[in-house]
Amino acid sequence: MSQLVELEIGPIAHGGHCVARYEGRVVFVRHTLPGERVLARLTDAAPDAKFWRADAVEVLDASPDRVPSAWPQAGPGGVGGGELAHVALPAQRAWKTAVLDEQLRRLAKLDLDVAVLGAPGDDERGGLGWRTRIDLVADAEGRAGMRGHRSHEVHAMESMPLASPAIENLDLFGRRWPAGTHIEAIAPAGGDDPIVLLDGVPYDVRRSRVDPRPNARTSVRERVGDRVYRVAAAGFWQVHREAPGVLVDAVLAGVGDVDGAAVLDLYSGAGLFTAPLADAVGDSGEVVSVEGDERAVKDARRNLHDRSNVELHAGDVARVLTGRDDADSDVVHADVVVLDPPRTGAGRAVVDGILDLRPERVVYVACDPAALARDLATFGAGGYSVASLVGHDLFPMTHHLEAVAVLTR
Repeated sequence: MSQLVELEIGPIAHGGHCVARYEGRVVFVRHTLPGERVLARLTDAAPDAKFWRADAVEVLDASPDRVPSAWPQAGPGGVGGGELAHVALPAQRAWKTAVLDEQLRRLAKLDLDVAVLGAPGDDERGGLGWRTRIDLVADAEGRAGMRGHRSHEVHAMESMPLASPAIENLDLFGRRWPAGTHIEAIAPAGGDDPIVLLDGVPYDVRRSRVDPRPNARTSVRERVGDRVYRVAAAGFWQVHREAPGVLVDAVLAGVGDVDGAAVLDLYSGAGLFTAPLADAVGDSGEVVSVEGDERAVKDARRNLHDRSNVELHAGDVARVLTGRDDADSDVVHADVVVLDPPRTGAGRAVVDGILDLRPERVVYVACDPAALARDLATFGAGGYSVASLVGHDLFPMTHHLEAVAVLTR
């Protein structure tokens, strides 16, 4: 059995844990809250490690923000993906605001009045039922489950509280699957029929068998306002039912009046932002989109085929910006740049490429506050300042958040 230690819990840290100290050593503790006194099980405590990790397994003095876990199986020793399920929903947003603020101060030297806003409907649903996509794996007995936090062990499950009702209705946890198989369920928020993939192959849930037909359905229609996007079922799309609409609204507000402008849309995916930006720039403007994932580019071409003012480029974003990855690229001017990079951020090469274009405005959609802060520091050194920055809690019960920053020069 791992060692149990009593800890006084200190401040929140990025990553879903809080900081404590034990005999002078820093310990990152999950499943707790600042100000609590807990009994914690050390989960990673190598003698020569710079810091240790622990799970709070018994609360001796509780925070007023603690609530009964909305997902007990994501608690100590359980599955990953619900590390804030013991925190009241308003306090989750305060938690994420504190993390965002700390990362901006520490990494970008920015002192901003930031806030993290909840998504429509989440308060009424208690922060549950928002995921339109889930990934599961079958254990040795064929039961669907998820892996433990920082572990390869599969925990069989009976339900997934974050999944949308349409996914819950598929009865994925009441079935038996081939051991070790990867199960994906996709249920678009707009009402399109769900799809289940078994190791990437369409699975007919009504007949309980893989659908081997070459014309089996492998894509879904996603609705955002009055726009319809067709996206590969296994492709990338925002998982919160309200996230696409929330982020499109934030991006359009951030770019402002771009009628007739040249807009560069980086990491453009299936065209979530490209389509409304094309409407915003009008017939006299242009949107140039760049995406490195071939499947997403294929979806974008299908979604934007009737947009004469959109130019699509496939390839690594940094290389396309410099003309090294797309010989036909003519990205030589942009009035506004929109970018939505992966969790690792844009990085210096991409930010430097944007700086070379000298856009009047940059709208940065971020899914990691540390990566955002590092990139904002680079933009700041290049002469840009943050006009606004708002966080969006599009991942309730987890430590993740989205943020939209608007930069001007």
